[in-house]
Amino acid sequence: MSEAVTTNGSKAARSQKPSKVAGVADWADSRLGLAGAMKKNIRKVFPDHWSFMLGEIALWSFVVLLLTGVFLTLWFKPSMGETTYSGSYEPLNGIEVSEAYASSLHISFDVRAGLLMRQMHHWAAMLFIAAMLVHMMRVYFTGAFRKPRELNWVIGVLLLVLGTLEGFTGYSLPDDLLSGTGIRAANGFVAAIPVVGTYVNFFLFGGEFPGDSIIPRLYTIHVLLIPGLLLALIAAHMLLLVYHKHTQWPGPGRTNDNVVGFPMLPVYAAKAGGFFFIVFGVTALMGAFLSINPIWRYGPYNPAEVTAGSQPDWYMGWPDGALRIMPGWESHFWGVTLSWNVFIPIILLPTLAIGILMALPFVESWITGDKRDHHLLQRPRDAPTRTGVMVALMTFYGLFWIAGGNDIIAITFGLSINAITHFLRVAVFVGPVIAFIITKRWCISLQRQDNEKLLHGYETGIIMRDASGGYSERHQPLPVDEAYAISARERDQIFQIESSTDENGVEAPGSRAEKVRARLSQAWYGTNVQKPTAAELEEAHHHAEEHDHESDSELAGIASERHEVDPPVRKELPPSD
Repeated sequence: MSEAVTTNGSKAARSQKPSKVAGVADWADSRLGLAGAMKKNIRKVFPDHWSFMLGEIALWSFVVLLLTGVFLTLWFKPSMGETTYSGSYEPLNGIEVSEAYASSLHISFDVRAGLLMRQMHHWAAMLFIAAMLVHMMRVYFTGAFRKPRELNWVIGVLLLVLGTLEGFTGYSLPDDLLSGTGIRAANGFVAAIPVVGTYVNFFLFGGEFPGDSIIPRLYTIHVLLIPGLLLALIAAHMLLLVYHKHTQWPGPGRTNDNVVGFPMLPVYAAKAGGFFFIVFGVTALMGAFLSINPIWRYGPYNPAEVTAGSQPDWYMGWPDGALRIMPGWESHFWGVTLSWNVFIPIILLPTLAIGILMALPFVESWITGDKRDHHLLQRPRDAPTRTGVMVALMTFYGLFWIAGGNDIIAITFGLSINAITHFLRVAVFVGPVIAFIITKRWCISLQRQDNEKLLHGYETGIIMRDASGGYSERHQPLPVDEAYAISARERDQIFQIESSTDENGVEAPGSRAEKVRARLSQAWYGTNVQKPTAAELEEAHHHAEEHDHESDSELAGIASERHEVDPPVRKELPPSD
């Protein structure tokens, strides 16, 4: 009998009979160099926290979109050619419709699992954009966008914008009355662009609205152009995530130079794979039991008709709300009409919003002068101004979103639509300011509370009575994990100008910008409550120990009916600068 393996004692045993799998692997590695990359990244550590799953929801929702989208492309006909519907939905039999609408009805009623796939696809789009939006808010609130992740933040903003456009092109494809109303609105939006609007309109629609080219062109954009861009940006986003390593929450053993968590294989991959099936299952349940976009109830698109109470999907609601409450401003120059009431809320405002979102990391970096790498997250309360800015933007977004349903709100609650519109015109300017002030003061109050907990511990609810008859509540030091989370934040450094002039009294170049930066830095950090120093912590602990010792001495030999408690255990806190 021949030996299975041979070895000389100094090398790993190797099988005499070559393995076909190993041969294929060696062939691929010799040409692609995968072994080195796999060896380096297969055991890469990822931290674990529930908030990190928001990004995974977005990723897996996109996978569901791809899977269900491939299914739908097998039967959908992206054509505006007219046909007579003759399918399972009796109320529309004999009606002249477009081939796009007829194929959508065919998928819904005559293709096995077609309606399920349609509704799963639509719900997955909703979840995809919602998860990206909430994920980006988490990233901003926790400071995960700071150096070296500014570029990844920009990629995230682009993903959100492209996801929104992908959703709009998708729900426009069935050519029903609701989606047709949205396309008609888009026609007006493009036409409102000064100088080039009419030319762009003719290019998109292939002539006068509605033409016969918009559905095929939207289909190409929806299934080819934007998905390709999304895939490229998602790949870049994930590669940068792996390259920069994942951020983590502060805690014992966690520093700016390490990562505490689970390896990619087998733990993290198993958890991520299981979570994909959860997202897929929830989306399938929503598609099965929650009806969405019932195109058969709307009927085919007719340019002479408009759906009563028509509204776009939720992620397009805020520009629609801005359009609804915008005053009817127009200007006329040399026979040309400029529709500011359309251009400002639909073209200018979203463009400014996207630019502001992209600029946030760079603006904060310039104001604070912080050029260091950051891999530890911050609690929102530890950055009151930043948290206030995001809450103000959320309020701004939310009020416009409410304005997008002003007609439904007026009908539902019996209110005046004019009163709602006038209120929201003021609220979109006043509301974000109020939200910023309240949020910032709230965060500062929480900072003060954290300092009290660090210095004096938490209230146990145990009331002590001393020998003289006085009452006091026993405090216990914080658990070490909570103490780390509170005291791990860095002290805020306010930027200051040493001198704006040289020795001859001449103003230095760029001094005006530095003065502006110093004022903004003071506004950004000036009201923050800094964490206690090491001396303050030591003094507070020493005082607490003396107080406990005095209480125990006074009660020595005195009978007490209270429940005895263990003396407080003083745990070492993380180093405080």
